[in-house]
Amino acid sequence: MVPEVAAEPAEAAVEPEAAVEATAARTYAIAADVNVRSGPGTSYGKVGRLRAGARVTIACQKPGETVTGPTGTSNLWDRIGSGRYVSDTYVRTGSDGYVAPRC
Repeated sequence: MVPEVAAEPAEAAVEPEAAVEATAARTYAIAADVNVRSGPGTSYGKVGRLRAGARVTIACQKPGETVTGPTGTSNLWDRIGSGRYVSDTYVRTGSDGYVAPRC
C-alpha cells in the first residue's frame, strides 16, 4: 500500500503543471507608447507607462471611454493588472472585439 500512496501524490503534482500549461495566458504587443491608467478612461490617474513593443497579458476587458489609437477607435479597455488599464487601441490583439473575458 505504501507504493500506491506515494504514486498518487506524484501523479497529482503532474496534473496541476499540465493545467497551468494548458491555460497559459497569451501576450500581446503594445503598438505605441501608452499611459497605463487606474481605470477604463483617460480621466483616470496614470499609474505607469508602456513602451511600444512591450508585451502584456490581458486579464479581462471592459467598455469605457472611446479612444482613437494606432489600431483604430474603440471604447474597449484591457485590464493588464490590478488597477492597470490600457486602451485596446494601443494593443495589437488582431481583433476589434473581445479577446479576453469581460471584467
